[in-house]
Amino acid sequence: MPDASFNRCRLVLIAPRSGDARPAILSALAGGDVASVILPQGERSEQDYLAFVESVTPAIQEKGVAVIVEGDARVAMRAKADGLHFEGSKADLADMIERHGNKIIVGTGGVKTRDDALELGETQPDYMFFGRFGYDGKPEAHPRNLSLGEWWGEMVAVPCIVMAGSSDESVAVVAGTGVDFVAVEEAVFAHDDPAARVTALNALLDERAPRLDEE
Repeated sequence: MPDASFNRCRLVLIAPRSGDARPAILSALAGGDVASVILPQGERSEQDYLAFVESVTPAIQEKGVAVIVEGDARVAMRAKADGLHFEGSKADLADMIERHGNKIIVGTGGVKTRDDALELGETQPDYMFFGRFGYDGKPEAHPRNLSLGEWWGEMVAVPCIVMAGSSDESVAVVAGTGVDFVAVEEAVFAHDDPAARVTALNALLDERAPRLDEE
């Protein structure tokens, strides 16, 4: 993930999974620090997803923010995105990292147990994501994701991202576990002013996120 100079948990935005998400994304990025934007395919067809990624990637990158494509390495490479979020078997993930890991970020997720996380971690992905896109409708973060993120951060050097809930407090709770990144979707994009939400969440992290040990 970009810019390890930050000494606290940083925001990762999960873009809206339908409609014209470009205006909301660019509004959010005007609100302050964001480490990366993950672009889920969601309800889009393959053709519409490619068009969406190609249209929004340059504008995001101009802000110094990394673009992570979901699932399809061809889309990531064609759009000149910064990374790929790939969920699959250990063998498939290892193959994806071998083929693309020297060119782009390759991260993974979708695990529900420590054993599964360690199994995928053996492939040395660039990050581990605990949570699922679109499953942040409750105010609080899922307890399992919090537990896995805290454990992973203490045991493994690979950075991790933990999905928050829809409330500001959940963002602070995730950050309090000491993880590297907190992912937000509804906490930003369910509101009329995404920029104001990013500003508010960064202020919250400045105030309450623990300082991470510098390497």
